[in-house]
Amino acid sequence: MKIMTIGIDLAKNVFAVHGIDEQGKAVLVRPSVRREQLLELVASLVPCVIGMEACSGAHHWARAFAALGHTPKLMAPKFVAPYRMAGRRGKNDAADAAAICEAVQRPNMRFVPIKNVDQQGTLCLHRVRQGFVEERTATINRIRGLLSEFGIVLPKKADTVRRQARAALEDLPGWANCAIGELLSHLHTLDVRITEYDTHIRHVAQADARSRRLMQMPGMGPITASALVAAIGNGHEFKCGRQLAAWVGLVPGQYGTGGSVRLGYITKAGDPYLRTLLILGARSVLATASTKTDRLSRWACSVHERRGYGKALVAIAAKNARTAWALLAKGEAFAPLP
Repeated sequence: MKIMTIGIDLAKNVFAVHGIDEQGKAVLVRPSVRREQLLELVASLVPCVIGMEACSGAHHWARAFAALGHTPKLMAPKFVAPYRMAGRRGKNDAADAAAICEAVQRPNMRFVPIKNVDQQGTLCLHRVRQGFVEERTATINRIRGLLSEFGIVLPKKADTVRRQARAALEDLPGWANCAIGELLSHLHTLDVRITEYDTHIRHVAQADARSRRLMQMPGMGPITASALVAAIGNGHEFKCGRQLAAWVGLVPGQYGTGGSVRLGYITKAGDPYLRTLLILGARSVLATASTKTDRLSRWACSVHERRGYGKALVAIAAKNARTAWALLAKGEAFAPLP
């Protein structure tokens, strides 16, 4: 019995395993494998292809299986669901494992790049920083909402909220003064923590040669550069820069029938964090394009005039994504157009 392909439905404590031989016959069906038994089971098998859904812990298990000589492959869950035999009505762990085993064999299946420990460590910095940023935004909105109950309406600008909220603190009644004061103190703490994580990410980007090459591009700072390197590594999972732009969700969706193709809004597929960073970088490029005469700036201004501000941002972000892939995949330094 030689197992060629295995599908594993990952979980916290109980996993489901489905393995097939060369003829496609199921020869290893384990609907319930405890966490401490999984690595021992996989180690007892000859090297084979192991398919898994990209979820929590998937990259850890992929590295562990690769160390045993297997070939792990990760897939987005939405690409696995169509191969479940009973559809939504028959969803269970065993059916999921069988669907994963079937999906990983498809020749046109798209796989998720497996991240190493350093990449996931860098992504931890980004995730924690982004959580602090979201918490800071929520705190500012909470301050604005509470002050509006006392007739103090503040604009959305964060610095203005900080300044005017402190100025209005003495005019508030006792408990309101206490609550708003606590929120302002918490807001200051969040500002300090975000600044600390900005410093951590800047050090990580400066220590990586790939991130330094990306930071030579316009609209590519240390946060965006380190996030891209942590997410895609050298970019070898993509055949070209357009695939990376499509993976991030910066290309228009297509609907075609009867020989006619219609382009819609951008797909917004992939990681929204990366897409947001690329859009923010494009905003800085477009803001200074009118004062420059290089080819990129002139092209950005022409797109802005022809298609509008929003579409120009997406176009610049997509171009930066394609350029970033070329720098990572080919190992070249950025050479600005004359």
